[in-house]
Amino acid sequence: MQSGPSTIFHHNRYCADAACEHCGGLVRHESWCITLNPNVLYAYQVVAEPGQMTLHDRLILHSLGVLWDGPACAGKCKTRM
Repeated sequence: MQSGPSTIFHHNRYCADAACEHCGGLVRHESWCITLNPNVLYAYQVVAEPGQMTLHDRLILHSLGVLWDGPACAGKCKTRM
């Protein structure tokens, strides 16, 4: 016979493996996550694939002396969500 309150086991159904690979969110994405913010997604895609950059941005960066030689990730970045 057991006396006193019974033991309740708590189980957290969220785990690190389920976290977003971009922001680390378990339950919801951060406001700066590429899955929510189109400006951040654009910047992420430009770094992964410079050909995605708009002409306007290329001209601005060129005037600032920035030179894009090719993909910064060399094929190791994930470009899709």
